[in-house]
Amino acid sequence: MSTIVGLSAFFHDSAACVMRDGRLCAAAQQERFSRSKHDARLPVQAFRWCLDHCGVSIADVEVVAYYESPEWKLDRQLAQLWTSFPSQGGAASRRRCLQLWAGMRRPIDEIREVLGYDGEIAWANHHLAHAASAFYFSGFRDAAVLTVDAVGEWATTAYGHGSGQDLELFDEVRFPHSLGLLYSTITAYLGFGVNDGEYKVMGLAPYGQPTCVDRMRTLLEVLPEGQFRLAADYFDFTRDDGMYTEALPALFGHPPRRKTDPLTQAHCDIARSLQLVLEETLLEKVRYLHARVPVDDLCMAGGVALNCVANGRIVRESPFRRLFVQPAAGDAGGALGAAAIAHARRHGASVVQPMEHAYWGPGYKDAEIVELLDGLGVRSLDYRHDEAALIEAVGDDLIAGKVVGWFQGRMEFGPRALGARSLLADPRDPDMRDRMNRIVKERESFRPFAPAALERAASQHFSLDHPSPFMLETCTVVSPLPLPAITHADGSARVQTVNARSNPRFARLLEWFYARTGCPMLLNTSFNLNGEPIVNSPLDALVTFARSHIDTLALGGLIVRHADLPPAFVSTAITARTLPAATSDRVYTFW
Repeated sequence: MSTIVGLSAFFHDSAACVMRDGRLCAAAQQERFSRSKHDARLPVQAFRWCLDHCGVSIADVEVVAYYESPEWKLDRQLAQLWTSFPSQGGAASRRRCLQLWAGMRRPIDEIREVLGYDGEIAWANHHLAHAASAFYFSGFRDAAVLTVDAVGEWATTAYGHGSGQDLELFDEVRFPHSLGLLYSTITAYLGFGVNDGEYKVMGLAPYGQPTCVDRMRTLLEVLPEGQFRLAADYFDFTRDDGMYTEALPALFGHPPRRKTDPLTQAHCDIARSLQLVLEETLLEKVRYLHARVPVDDLCMAGGVALNCVANGRIVRESPFRRLFVQPAAGDAGGALGAAAIAHARRHGASVVQPMEHAYWGPGYKDAEIVELLDGLGVRSLDYRHDEAALIEAVGDDLIAGKVVGWFQGRMEFGPRALGARSLLADPRDPDMRDRMNRIVKERESFRPFAPAALERAASQHFSLDHPSPFMLETCTVVSPLPLPAITHADGSARVQTVNARSNPRFARLLEWFYARTGCPMLLNTSFNLNGEPIVNSPLDALVTFARSHIDTLALGGLIVRHADLPPAFVSTAITARTLPAATSDRVYTFW
């Protein structure tokens, strides 16, 4: 039996996966184990868990596939260093060269020394790994492929065609010209963290007006066919302390926002203008791709493919009829693509595995949960042998206006909670959005929440005529019901559709809620507090529950309430609160 491991690491959101005979068996991000958000380190814990779950040892691994080429990445970094040589100085540049050389060696050295693997290592081009992570798991037999991110080795955008087992990238845009870097630069200028705050800018955009579109277009020249170019005067990607020159704040007429500064209408307008320019540029390039590959289906990957507002416009306005975005479309998903490429190259056969769900991470048996609760002295209500009663108890709490932590089955792969590690609430509650943002998630008040809706009823409430299982496109709310908790400022929602095939217990909860209330959906957001990764284990869930204003915790077949928690456990959980890893708020790390 063929066993292939895919890895992504050393930039952000490191991950591991295992494929057996060309079928995905397990996939998980390192941050969920280390509890350090966006953890970029070698995914040692994720790697070990994937092997253990799939019942294989490191001796069974045929090849470890890595999601980029360290040599080609070094080529781009050295070229970038050369452009900054006069400002860096000779000694500083020599030190940087040594650091870059060590960085090139790091993947192979750590795979050998830390993982203890002495077999074959296969390198995959970064954008080809992105493309493979989408196409080979889409279920499409013939599709155009678009990958868009900040930067891989050299490419920032790539255009391709997948047919059967063949996947080819035929055109690209190269660094420093990058839609991902444009978005990240403005994210930093608006005072949000790069590689983390881009989705905040997307959520802020509906509160603004596109008053800065002309100035935003000054930053980006859209060229014929697949090309575009950033205006060099406004960007400086060689600096350690920022991504833009003084010309950028001068262009918009406002100093850079510090993360503690209040948000103004001007910030909202800049966000709206950026989002609009991104959408228009992507639509133009998608039309170019369709002219080159005139098929019905489009696959997208790369960090920019997580922009669900742009995805929604592509679905509605592009010449393609169907869109597939792999749920871990960012760098974490590169592990899937690298493994799929290695399988195709070694065995002459493509992966044929439509990804119908994202539940590829750890799951826990009720017996393990009971053992944990007993060991901690936590009381619980036991519904292990009566799922109907469990669902009724949770549903009654939701109708009563409570927030429920929902920990069920295997953890999601990717940044979205999709009914396995979720916080749930009644979407009809007019106060729920503010309550959830203020005292549960502890985050900015403008941030929207998404609905998880029964697939069979979603079209009655949203302008959505197809399944959307990964919460990766927005659409207009058309429901006859008032849904203030999940309707964004522009009347849109980022919908997850749910069916009983992929997540039967979650579907049964939604069916129960529908039967009782006439509302076939729930507010669904990730089970974590601000600055922390989504919970992975039952202990993570208990600790987060103890530190939060979540009302009820459904752990498998058991229910825990705050009154059931021993005071000593609550005190310890609060004292030991996990702090996010130190990251820069203003700079994209190229070195």
